[in-house]
Amino acid sequence: MLDIYRLKSSSALPFLCIKRINTTETSNADPPPADLEMYQLDVTLKQGNNLAARDRGGTSDPYVKFKIGGKEVFRSKTRHKNLNPIWEEKVCLLIDQLKEPLYIKVFDYDFGLQDDFMGSAFLDLTTLELDRPKDVTLTLKDPHYPAHDLGTISLSLTLSTKDPEQRDGTLLMRKSWKRSNKFNTQSLRLTDVHRKSQLWRGIVSLTLIEGKDLKAMDANGLSDPYVKFRLGHQKYKSKTMPKTLNPQWREQFDFHLYEEHGGIIDITVWDKDAGKRDDFIGRCQVDLSTLSKEQTHKLELHLEEGEGYLVLLVTLTASAAVTISDITASTAEDEKEHEDILKRYSLVQSFHNLKDVGYLQLKIIRAEGLMAADVTGKSDPFCVVELNNDRLLTHTVYKNLSPEWNKVFTFNIKDIHSLLEVTVYDEDRDRTADFLGKVAIPLLSIQNGEQKAYVLKNKQLTGPTKGVIYLEIDVVFNAVKASLGTLVPKEQKYIEDEPRLSKQLLLRNFVRMKRCALVIINAAYYVNSCFDWDSPPRSLAAFLLFLIVVWNFELYMIPLALLLLLAWNYFLIISGKDNRQQDTVVEDMLEGEEEEDDRDDKDSEKKGFMNKLYAIQEVCVSVQNVLDEVASFAERLKNTFNWTVPFLSWLAIVALCVFTAVLYFIPLRYIVLVWGINKFTKQIRSPYTIDNNELLDFLSRVPSDVQVVQYHELKQDPSQSPSKRKKNNLG
Repeated sequence: MLDIYRLKSSSALPFLCIKRINTTETSNADPPPADLEMYQLDVTLKQGNNLAARDRGGTSDPYVKFKIGGKEVFRSKTRHKNLNPIWEEKVCLLIDQLKEPLYIKVFDYDFGLQDDFMGSAFLDLTTLELDRPKDVTLTLKDPHYPAHDLGTISLSLTLSTKDPEQRDGTLLMRKSWKRSNKFNTQSLRLTDVHRKSQLWRGIVSLTLIEGKDLKAMDANGLSDPYVKFRLGHQKYKSKTMPKTLNPQWREQFDFHLYEEHGGIIDITVWDKDAGKRDDFIGRCQVDLSTLSKEQTHKLELHLEEGEGYLVLLVTLTASAAVTISDITASTAEDEKEHEDILKRYSLVQSFHNLKDVGYLQLKIIRAEGLMAADVTGKSDPFCVVELNNDRLLTHTVYKNLSPEWNKVFTFNIKDIHSLLEVTVYDEDRDRTADFLGKVAIPLLSIQNGEQKAYVLKNKQLTGPTKGVIYLEIDVVFNAVKASLGTLVPKEQKYIEDEPRLSKQLLLRNFVRMKRCALVIINAAYYVNSCFDWDSPPRSLAAFLLFLIVVWNFELYMIPLALLLLLAWNYFLIISGKDNRQQDTVVEDMLEGEEEEDDRDDKDSEKKGFMNKLYAIQEVCVSVQNVLDEVASFAERLKNTFNWTVPFLSWLAIVALCVFTAVLYFIPLRYIVLVWGINKFTKQIRSPYTIDNNELLDFLSRVPSDVQVVQYHELKQDPSQSPSKRKKNNLG
């Protein structure tokens, strides 16, 4: 079943819904009455013929947009490398008036660049007859070059009347078609029946092993391949493997399976090209309905429209315990369920089902003092709850700035270092949902069973916005499973947007990198000052320490020194001499970036100069990302020893104690021998294992300074609390 969407306008702008269209009975031809308030226009976008070539290879990647009254109401899928594409996509438009024509525009999709115009056409809706299907073929034209032949677009249309009183009951969901939208909220208005469809029926675990004999797309006879996966709205992108036709990826991705009878995973392979549009290598699909559950399938999929094949491992498993319910009074049954959960995650069960780390229960109770997003001075708020790639929604409370939801959400925890995000939106029928506020809560910082008022933050999580939200959260987890899970790769987030160049983000990363470099430079100056005897007592002490350490040095002293550093910082913290401070520099820069994001949202339809300099932009984005990775790595090392996340620091202490004991009691040659045997035999013992670096996986769970600012819980000002203001007003 396809999704149903909605748009609303003041006059001639349409309401939009996409759905499976049943055959309509024809009737006698009647002209559309002029006094009806609403019409339903069922459109089938069939195909294009002899479209214009816009790419270097003499082809195009066409997609179609429908507009009415200047508003985009539909966008088709992109058909790659095809001048005679077949879409067969159906759309239902609810229209207030027929005086505005249907405007059809065709574009060639260019990754990273401004899409090329391929022609347009108009359809006068007043020429259609009620309840009579009509096939039309429209000739595409370019207003600047009317003599050019740009091909044709074939449509099938049926116009019928619609009772305006029924429109609100039939439209359940809406979606912004704008490609630059950062908040891709799929389901914004849900009935009780439809809310159940949020719950996934299973998990699809897909491991991308390798590609073989791929098509050479570069002048050197090689390619730089990467793979994109899509199942519904869930999208992933693999790493790029440089200069190879037989790439080895060894990456794992998890999808939610919503359909009872499976679904189809679309897979495309691309060649990464710096400074220009990536080349298409081939495509394939995985039909999940043909695969048995609770079993791993090895698939070798030949690429269509290309050469070579991919090797995948696909496993379908039963759904995790994810539920949505109303808050009710505690019963004996609930207490028994809680006891079962505690038993399930007890230390006795530490080595049973290692991926099932814990259990999260979230109660969204109410919000107060929200921002007024509508012209009436009210809002229509609803919440989106996200835990990694798990996303659930509450119902919408209409025309209320202090809504009560009283909903309970439960999740299975796969990584105790995950972030629980609760975002409040205003449901807006004529455009994408308006952002009202957000909180991000690390699971390890949660205090069980405590109802707390969280101050809502802005989009960048750097400062407060208007309103508070009341949440009650319980987390139960197994510490052994959580510790072992820290040493495996983090779950990847769905792809939502291509990386973009941001002046503020580039500056922020440069300053962070500069601060890390200054620490190293200052340390080098300090050591050099000891050699120069700038301070004789200090140099003498350093000289004696150097002699003692070098004369008595053993390898186990390295982890022992790190262990002592952790212990020293811990005693400083418990003695009240904690020198950790909120990073105001990073916070100020994040707020500046928030302002830039707001400007980008307003100007997203304007094509700037950067679009014409894509090669330079891509290099700048790469530099921006490298600076972020290097700065984050250094900050995470610092925050590990600063006890920013006590669980991780205690885990580091345990690991360093083990390393110290191993290096003290076991000769180094035996340790190196065991390590080498493991490395050489790993592929033989487990040919499809995903290789990883446990140290990097550990550090990926430690927050950087930017994340520390974002995750910091803001304290509510009692004088500004909604309840206090309400009492003052009554007084």
